[in-house]
Amino acid sequence: MRLSAKGRYALAALIEIARQTQKGEIVSVLSISEKLGISKIYLEQVATSLKKSGIIQSTKGARGGYQLAQEARAITVLDVLAAVENTLMEKSDETVSEQSPSIEAAMRELVFNKLDRAVETCLSGVTIQDLLEYADRQNSEQAFMLNM
Repeated sequence: MRLSAKGRYALAALIEIARQTQKGEIVSVLSISEKLGISKIYLEQVATSLKKSGIIQSTKGARGGYQLAQEARAITVLDVLAAVENTLMEKSDETVSEQSPSIEAAMRELVFNKLDRAVETCLSGVTIQDLLEYADRQNSEQAFMLNM
């Protein structure tokens, strides 16, 4: 499975938004852009999709920006990717259904449907909180290694 840049950027941005939300802060697209090295214009498009899906909320004004609309532990990777990836859980096209319906049924049931269920299970089992905690552990370990 290959995610688009939009999906990858959405996850990265949400980890940073979650970090700031936990501090009670609002984070601007510009600050995320600078911190992560992602185009501000592209991040604005990602933020629009996440806002429409109710994953983040915005505050307008000079000190405006984004916060999570709910707790990081309540937002799954599946929620995020479904908000920004148009074809994430699209069913695969039929291959040989007219010429050989039994082969089509075998492939669909034993491969494609199983794969779809496995992907959905995996993505719904990881939350933004999980990603944030993992990233923070990595930062702590790197800091420890540098101090040695």
